[in-house]
Amino acid sequence: MFISDIKRVVEQVSRDKGINREILIKALEEALVSAARKKFGGNVDIEVRYNESTGEIEVFQFKDVAEIVTEPDVQISIEEGRKLDPECEVGDSLGTKMDTSTFGRIAAQSAKQVIIQKMKDAERDAVYSGFIDRKGEIINGIVQRFDRNDIIVNLGHTEGILPAREQIPKESYRRGDRMRAYIIDVLYDTRGPQIVLSRTHPDFLVALFKTEVPEINEGIVTIIGATREPGVRAKFAVTSNDSDIDPVGACVGMKGSRVQNVVQELRGEKIDIIPYHIDPARFVCNALAPAEISRVIIDEEDRSMEVIVPDEFLSIAIGKKGQNVRLASKLTKWHLDVISETRYSEAMQDGYDSLVSLPDVGISLADALYEKGFFSAHELSKASVEDLIQIRDITEEKAIQLIDAAEEHILSKDHAPETSEEAIPEESDDDNDIPNVSDSSKAAEDQPGSDEDHAPETSEEAIPEESDDDNDIPDISDSSKAAEDQPGSDENVAKQTILTDDKEADSAEQ
Repeated sequence: MFISDIKRVVEQVSRDKGINREILIKALEEALVSAARKKFGGNVDIEVRYNESTGEIEVFQFKDVAEIVTEPDVQISIEEGRKLDPECEVGDSLGTKMDTSTFGRIAAQSAKQVIIQKMKDAERDAVYSGFIDRKGEIINGIVQRFDRNDIIVNLGHTEGILPAREQIPKESYRRGDRMRAYIIDVLYDTRGPQIVLSRTHPDFLVALFKTEVPEINEGIVTIIGATREPGVRAKFAVTSNDSDIDPVGACVGMKGSRVQNVVQELRGEKIDIIPYHIDPARFVCNALAPAEISRVIIDEEDRSMEVIVPDEFLSIAIGKKGQNVRLASKLTKWHLDVISETRYSEAMQDGYDSLVSLPDVGISLADALYEKGFFSAHELSKASVEDLIQIRDITEEKAIQLIDAAEEHILSKDHAPETSEEAIPEESDDDNDIPNVSDSSKAAEDQPGSDEDHAPETSEEAIPEESDDDNDIPDISDSSKAAEDQPGSDENVAKQTILTDDKEADSAEQ
């Protein structure tokens, strides 16, 4: 088979697809072998050779020389053999050149399918070997088409896919637009594109800064970590190996030129550049900037921090929908709990009061426990005897008593509603009426359609006929309900009781 431009076609396909010439030639040879066997059967002995000088693919059929021919497809008589080679003997193998034009349409179609499949396999191997070492790089491409919500990107020799989950929200493209993306994976797969791209990966941000900041490529500035909420905000921490070079200033650039180029590529995503510090508390404070931090309480075991900020900086530290503290937590890899100074002071005061309320715990002992890190009865209940005996004037027996008292305090606090309901019936008869009135009113509310319309009238008519003590029942029940609605407001209850007594005194004088 001679094709005048077959050599040029092989070279062009090899150059365009990035496939080795030998692989293409081998694919053509296998295709012609398949076509010949499709035409003449599977028993024939076929050999295909590519002639580099002439660009011809030659097909030879070999037959064994035999005295008696029993299989014409693989044998040739001695007389016919000597016409081809006068010196041939029985048992020799003679090859004759075949005319490929006689293969027919079916054989040619079979050869075409083999060539296409071999080229696909070769192209897949070439793409995989060419891109497997480029994972983690930024690549430029052109938007070629859309497959549902995925974007197919033309990368030159091959195609890449930008899945919907790797696209920045509210970012739109049209066919023909240029795109920069990050290679996150290279798949050895025949189905669809093999190059998986991303524009939301945190390393895409890192790679962009590497292209903009020479100090990062030179190793002077090191990026410790990065985290993103794509299209909205990002944080990444940097440090410098040279004390004379500011890592944050190097990333920002002259008048913010370097960071602005990255922001434009990410469609306006806000970027916080955080100076890294080896101290976790300082690192967390830097990550929560621009909020000011009053103090940080570290829990090494749970790898968590309680960050106390001034009241006016609470919203800044938390950020919109918790965005700032969430990104800071991901960047520092610490669980962060941000609270205001007012709330922290109230919690500390409540904890101190719980210590003082324990039996045999005075102010001096409470102060000693407080200084050792036991800020509440709850923390004291989890303490060990070994920790407590290190405090002055606390023996092992005293430590056990303190732990037991703290545990009893926690249990009594957990069962406080049940205890109050049981304690009320033990009081005077006047007080016994209070839960009965509230219970009956609640029962009436819980059972619609009952005699609730008449119950209030009956109670209102009956109350004035009773003594003055009974008249206090509604006032007391109202105050108790207010106290239940506002836990911890004992002063409000007392004030309401005093006010009602004053009103009754005024009415009595009148």
